[in-house]
Amino acid sequence: MAIRTPTVDRNADGDEQRKRKKGGFRTMPLILASEVCDRFAMAGFNANMITYLTQQLHLPLVEATNTLTNFGGTAALTPILGALAADSFAGRFWTIIAGSVFYQVGMVGLVVSALLPSLRPPPCSPPSTPCRRASGLQLAVLYLSLLCTALGSGGIRPCVVAFGADQFEQEQEQQQKQKDAAEAEAEAERKRRYFNLYFFTMGFAVVLAVTVVVYIQDNVGWGWGFGIPAIAMLVSIVVFLVGYPIYVMLKPGGSPFTRLAQVVAAAFKKRDADVPEDPGMLYQDKELDALISTNGRLLHTNQLTFFDRAAIVTPGDISSSGELNPWRLSTVHRVEELKSIIRLLPIWSAGIMLATASSHNGTFAIMQAHTMDRHMGPHFQFPPATLSIFSTGAMLATLAFYDRVFVPLARRVTGLPSGITYFQRMAIGLAISVLSVAAAALVETKRRDAAAAHGLLDDPAAVVPLSVFWLVPQYAVHGIGDAFSSVAHMEFLYDQAPESMRSSAVALFWLAGSIGQYMGTVLVTVVQRATRGEWLQDNINRGRIDNYYWLVTCMVLLNFVYYLVCFHFYTMKPLEVADEHGDCDSKECELSSVQKNGGGGANGMV
Repeated sequence: MAIRTPTVDRNADGDEQRKRKKGGFRTMPLILASEVCDRFAMAGFNANMITYLTQQLHLPLVEATNTLTNFGGTAALTPILGALAADSFAGRFWTIIAGSVFYQVGMVGLVVSALLPSLRPPPCSPPSTPCRRASGLQLAVLYLSLLCTALGSGGIRPCVVAFGADQFEQEQEQQQKQKDAAEAEAEAERKRRYFNLYFFTMGFAVVLAVTVVVYIQDNVGWGWGFGIPAIAMLVSIVVFLVGYPIYVMLKPGGSPFTRLAQVVAAAFKKRDADVPEDPGMLYQDKELDALISTNGRLLHTNQLTFFDRAAIVTPGDISSSGELNPWRLSTVHRVEELKSIIRLLPIWSAGIMLATASSHNGTFAIMQAHTMDRHMGPHFQFPPATLSIFSTGAMLATLAFYDRVFVPLARRVTGLPSGITYFQRMAIGLAISVLSVAAAALVETKRRDAAAAHGLLDDPAAVVPLSVFWLVPQYAVHGIGDAFSSVAHMEFLYDQAPESMRSSAVALFWLAGSIGQYMGTVLVTVVQRATRGEWLQDNINRGRIDNYYWLVTCMVLLNFVYYLVCFHFYTMKPLEVADEHGDCDSKECELSSVQKNGGGGANGMV
């Protein structure tokens, strides 16, 4: 049963002219140049914050660590708000602009706090001059600035990747009605090229930030150290705005969260209704779903059948004028949108522990580096926060190796265009992450033993005669694992989320990071209380950070097992396939696993 509703054109105004003059790779220099400046600003701002909090604001190590993990968690949580705004009413372009402005305000606040002596405690040199902790006002300026940057991240993170993909929307629509194998392969190649450009330019920006900006912060001053990223953010806004006339900007399709809530409400109202054995009896309306199913409608599945009740037509669901009440009746496609989200949540949650495990690289590992020999020659000392360059560099090298060497070799064995599925890729990354944290535990044991052997356990300011480059393996292994797990995590969410929820899928990726950061805070607090401050001390030579790392190693190993169980029971989303004339009514089938996870689409990212 179906009620005819007007078809909504996503690009109704001057559609043919837009196809000729907007979008495509011509927009990539502006989008990617903007993102380079934006990511440079974010990375330069965040890379060395633990040093600023402990040495400039004189916060205790545990408090500074929890402040940063809470901030990181909030910054990764706000993309849910950004995705909601972008998909509901604002669109991706203006959401990115609003987020960038908020981030700019926060960075200016930090620049001001770094420049004005009244907004930070006076210098100290214990024990002769005790350090005074930052006052309430000084911390209020810090927290307000961090809050603005977190809100800014919420507008930028969920929209940039999807906005870049939007620029190829016209080309995809032109091919939709007559797509052969060669055209499908060309489309997949365009996506691979786009995501390669995205990940590599972002990696380049991060490398630049953690070398140049961190060096300036440590050796020139925090005013310039925060000022340069603030200028870069301003440049990113200007560059992004320049491309306004040539961008493809799709109209928002309405809030996906509202649609999900409507399905739940309709199913609950009909909780006593009997679900028909024939799925063809459930309500469908191709034109109603046209705006949110341009690549094909989702097919009915026999899982989570409680929600099928939302698609049962009952008296009162449709008015006499033919208009349906969406809070009483939903289409099969909309019901399956909710089912798809619920099905992917267990595997999505496996990414949470990755953020928890990596949170120590920006806190405890930097404090370890401060106590180690950082000399490179007689006059240069390696900045501790720059250690993350080895993680980023390893990730970029792994991405290049994966795309140019691993995928072609794996393709010969599996026959998949992507080499391996993103499920297998994520499993490899999770396994490697176990080795990363274990390496961190072994190195900390060696560092602490060296401090004890030279009688430095009670002298936290002394330099332990152990090269800081002993920390490189844990960063490098983490980067290698990240190239597998995080990218595959994003691919999985992008591919398995409903088409109309791509921004929300990206937001889910960041939400996993948010929860992971908060879990890192909770874990640090619990360990601090359970060990009565023995493991995590301001004097890390007396502490037992190595025991903390071993605890995290066990948790990551359990998370890997959990992922394997979730993967075993996961069912891919079913999608209708149009025939050669673009008609889906006469030919509906579930995509094969090769098509869904080995061909074009999200799996061609790298």
